[in-house]
Amino acid sequence: MRRVTGLAWALLAAMLSTPARAGEPVEGLAAKVRAREIAFAKTMADRDHAAFATFVAEEALFLGRTVLRGRQAVAEGWKPYFEGPKAPFSWQPDRVEVVESGTLAFSTGPVFDPEGRRTGTFNSTWRLERDGEWRVVLDSGCPPCRCP
Repeated sequence: MRRVTGLAWALLAAMLSTPARAGEPVEGLAAKVRAREIAFAKTMADRDHAAFATFVAEEALFLGRTVLRGRQAVAEGWKPYFEGPKAPFSWQPDRVEVVESGTLAFSTGPVFDPEGRRTGTFNSTWRLERDGEWRVVLDSGCPPCRCP
């Protein structure tokens, strides 16, 4: 009985520490991450700072002029972008890839100014969290390439 209880606890711990992919193909997962990225960007357009924070992982790193560590710091650091009636920028994914395990994804795409001119590129790493939601764990950007 003691051995069965120990095995049950070990199985439960493994289930709680790794989100199940349930055999879903990476293409289906990529579609889910794309939808999450679009919804994430919509929080900026809707000026919904509280909703924005729900897309950020607890241990997120946002790399910009400074490094923001953790959901609270990211939310606080991005709060000024949510002030005023008009979003200072927008973004949309043009590429989403998911690792075979189905637990990490990468999204990238253009960033636009309020007039719709491309001003950069975002790069986000998403992680499937224990609660079954995809959240951004790493985020960085770069200006558009001015290559010949």
